[in-house]
Amino acid sequence: MSSSRRRFLNRLGVGLGGLTALLAGLPVVGFLFSPVRREDEHTWRPVGALGEFPVGETRMVRYLDPEPLPWAGFAARSGAWVRREGEDEFVGFSMYCTHTACPITWSEGANLFMCPCHGGTFHRDGRVAGGPPPRPLDRFDIRVQDGQVWLRTMGAPRTG
Repeated sequence: MSSSRRRFLNRLGVGLGGLTALLAGLPVVGFLFSPVRREDEHTWRPVGALGEFPVGETRMVRYLDPEPLPWAGFAARSGAWVRREGEDEFVGFSMYCTHTACPITWSEGANLFMCPCHGGTFHRDGRVAGGPPPRPLDRFDIRVQDGQVWLRTMGAPRTG
């Protein structure tokens, strides 16, 4: 093999190896710098007009997750249960059970939040009514501004 051909193949191998190492290292660099570009997990999001929430009614609202990943797709949307208690008084609860973060439902007739997975139940104020949940539902801060209801989002649900 000639010297110039050997030199070319050596440089090609080193170049391809370096390119491979660079591509393999990109996720690590992204992970290291993700806290720098991460949005505050407590972001205010509009969830509907004031008129969409009748007094005394509990409704599911949807909002964009404060920490969406680029590949999250529909999973980047989260939700909360919001009830209008008075003219400008609202209460908001996480849609996730505090046992294992299963999604809960609101039962108007029973006046309870229910977890269909493990039988956890919560009173209308979020306190544990029965089952395995170790603590009350997480609550959201809610404000009304310019005829819009705003919910202060939170990061991923915690359990236990």
